[in-house]
Amino acid sequence: MTQISKVKKRIEKLKKIIEKYRYAYHVLDKSLVSDDVLDSLKKELFDLENQYPKFITSNSPTQRVGGEPIKEFNKVEHKEPMVSLNDAFSEEDMQAWLERLENYFGKNISVNPRLDQRKSASLFYCELKLDGLAVELYYENKIFKQGSTRGNGLIGEDITQNLKTVEAIPFVLDDSNAKIKIPKKLIVRGEVFLSKKEFNRINKEQEKKGDKVYANPRNVAAGSVRQLDSKVTASRKLDSFIYDLISSADELEKLGIKTHEEKHEVLKSWGFKINSHNKSANNLDEVFKFQNYWNGINRKKLDYEIDGIVVLINNNYVYENAGIVGKSPRAGIAFKFSPKEAETIVENIKIQVGRTGVLTPVAVLRPVNVGGTTITHATLHNYDEIKRLDVRIGDTVIISRAGDVIPKISKVLKDLRPKKAEEIKTPKVCPIDGAKVRKEGVFLKCSNKNCGGRHKKALYHFVSRGAFNLEGMGPKIINNFIDEGLINDASDIFTLKEGDIVVLKRFAEKSAKNIVEEINAKKEIKLARFIYSLGIGHVGEETSQLLASQVISKYKNQIFLAGQAKIKINDIINFFLNISIEDLQKLPDIGPKVAESIYIWFYDKRNINLLKKMEETGVKIEIEKQKKNNNKLKGLSFVLTGGLEMMSRDEVKEKIRNLGGSTSESVSKKTSYVVAGVKPGSKAEKAKQLGIKILTEREFSELLE
Repeated sequence: MTQISKVKKRIEKLKKIIEKYRYAYHVLDKSLVSDDVLDSLKKELFDLENQYPKFITSNSPTQRVGGEPIKEFNKVEHKEPMVSLNDAFSEEDMQAWLERLENYFGKNISVNPRLDQRKSASLFYCELKLDGLAVELYYENKIFKQGSTRGNGLIGEDITQNLKTVEAIPFVLDDSNAKIKIPKKLIVRGEVFLSKKEFNRINKEQEKKGDKVYANPRNVAAGSVRQLDSKVTASRKLDSFIYDLISSADELEKLGIKTHEEKHEVLKSWGFKINSHNKSANNLDEVFKFQNYWNGINRKKLDYEIDGIVVLINNNYVYENAGIVGKSPRAGIAFKFSPKEAETIVENIKIQVGRTGVLTPVAVLRPVNVGGTTITHATLHNYDEIKRLDVRIGDTVIISRAGDVIPKISKVLKDLRPKKAEEIKTPKVCPIDGAKVRKEGVFLKCSNKNCGGRHKKALYHFVSRGAFNLEGMGPKIINNFIDEGLINDASDIFTLKEGDIVVLKRFAEKSAKNIVEEINAKKEIKLARFIYSLGIGHVGEETSQLLASQVISKYKNQIFLAGQAKIKINDIINFFLNISIEDLQKLPDIGPKVAESIYIWFYDKRNINLLKKMEETGVKIEIEKQKKNNNKLKGLSFVLTGGLEMMSRDEVKEKIRNLGGSTSESVSKKTSYVVAGVKPGSKAEKAKQLGIKILTEREFSELLE
């Protein structure tokens, strides 16, 4: 199946399931999924249609607004369609929206001075997005004549009698103190909602009567305006804010209204209730600041629910000329707060092995924003959980995260399951050491009792100072990552995202960001450090340096660039797969045990797969080009002992290597010199026994001159 075919199939499935949920909510008054999930599905569909516009059809949910009017009310045809805004969930989404708008206008924005946004007081107008019910109000000769719901955008429901019970909606308008007089026929739009205080009061009454409590204020508000008995509506004490004046830009300009901000000022002067928190913004940074301000403690202080902000191009002419794409205005967007739930796709399910040897299945997800955090992993805890959810690779799933809770898969949307969705098989052997797996209660565990311990020690070594030197990733943090299923082998470290870390206990955004930045900064590593990081038995820093020099010698003609070079991990693999144990033993300081250990490590398929995964995650191996005339110490081997004062041990070792020499951790007949500092140890004694010359630090420095 081609990529285009897959996209088309995905779009059709999304349209079908969205319509299913929307019909249940708007017509049957039943919620099959949360608003967050529905928004997430709609956003995916919108993005796909935006990327592949040839697949947009008239029956797509993105081309519709709301549900069909219910039979109990008379139908009302809207003079202008009541459109619905597309959603944005991140700053990147907002920037993409503005870019699309600018691309649409092209040169028109400068050719037509009436579209020149600089003539407006500000670029954007921002409103709090109430979680209520959109309504349209019609006034004639300043008298309220009719009120209706959005319906399907073109035809709504006549709920005039019920809206008359909302005290915030004026029966008669007054322009005696207004600068602009009210037109004979006036259409305005706004939101009807229920305050948190009133919502709590109604639910307490429900509890007293033994009736079911309501889920949220929005549902109560929507149900209240649809009551056939307006007395019931009146008892709910609904509230309302008006946010738009429906008229063309030309007609508005005749009245002296050029911006959306001025619409609000005029509506207020006529007696409508306007949200005082709405404000203009000059650029996207100010928009982001406004959204962040209301996405915290300030949101909780409000006596009504909001689920984001509405961002509109302030200039009426720009807004009008931007037109409609599908059933949504180009020049307006709903910048929603991060959802507590969202849908995404399970791209893979990996088996992680914890410190105690317990095998935990972890879902690798298509990145999705939940609760303000980009999530890429979700633990499935155990294989009973996989069976309960019936989750498969390729499934579309709902990810939930309430508060600071670690993300979890709460539901599988089986209507979107691809035919080739892969079922998860229970593993029979441990992915770390190949030992048999046994079941302990609901958990699977490696039968090798030492597995977990060796696993964590290998990761401790990998991030240590002599290896990748990942500062801030000590044993406690590594343990935490292992236990939560974030890392199973060293390559997984380089796939970690801030969203994976910040959701864990005792992690804040700052610490998560620091860890990810440190990981990304250390993706490039010198060859000797890389070899040392692998934790090959009996291979220390000195042997790693020796092996690195052999690899460099093999490939130097094809890899050196001006000043610095990089070598592919695959070349390193090929080098070690093509060297025999006998050839390894010919190298200085490599005996039979060390040679055998190196040989066995590189002939283990799991280790080769690990190396290949590291290359895929972006690990780069650096090689410094050797300087000219650097062979002064060629063929000489040095051992360091005691405390050095003039230079650090690392500096001494580097100087020796730069001059063509080598270093070793132990004294043998092959040793040329022992460099002794303060309080030399047994190495100096052995050197005396073997007749090897011992140099002081000063004598060593003179040797280098």
